[in-house]
Amino acid sequence: MHFDAIIFDCDGTLVDSERVGNAVIVKCAEELGLTLTLEEALEHFAGRKMADTMGLIAQWLGKPVPDWFLPTIRKRMVDAFEERLEAMDGVHSLLQKLSTPVCVASNGPQDKMQVSLRVTGLLPYFGNRIFSAYDCGSWKPDPGLFLYAADAMGVDPKSCAVVEDSPLGIQAALSAGMVPFGYAPTGDGATLAIGETKIFTHMRSLEALLR
Repeated sequence: MHFDAIIFDCDGTLVDSERVGNAVIVKCAEELGLTLTLEEALEHFAGRKMADTMGLIAQWLGKPVPDWFLPTIRKRMVDAFEERLEAMDGVHSLLQKLSTPVCVASNGPQDKMQVSLRVTGLLPYFGNRIFSAYDCGSWKPDPGLFLYAADAMGVDPKSCAVVEDSPLGIQAALSAGMVPFGYAPTGDGATLAIGETKIFTHMRSLEALLR
């Protein structure tokens, strides 16, 4: 089908930030006495809004997280992104070839996305077409963020493709009436195979799928 807009998730889709960011969470959790592996953090936190992540950590601790915890995570994530964040393999090449309007829609806050896209050189592809769940008060898997992005882009939601790496994002796209493409760079796309979602493992494959 013809798409009037392509909506990209940010973390884990455009930028290789899930492992970098969750490594920061693991380290900070250790300072509270909570031991997590990186793989456990990725399983439970990837694609979630930070408030839900804080809620899970509090639940496992058996008490609320201290006031310093979230600001410390945010600050250390920015530092880690500045030092070692990279774009996902093939993203630059894909965005250079696409003629369809593109945007970003993420559960993360605007300032985090701005850092991620700037550090990886992706910011010029999107301009001001960067939408955060914090802008509209709707977080994936709710469809509100994607509907907000489609409205801002001036397109019918049914004519939008969504590129996502998390089940929460896929669910949000389907609920919004959009066509989801599940990005599984590790090769295991089982958790993304929801409904008619098209699964791909490398960005070089996406251009053909979008056609």
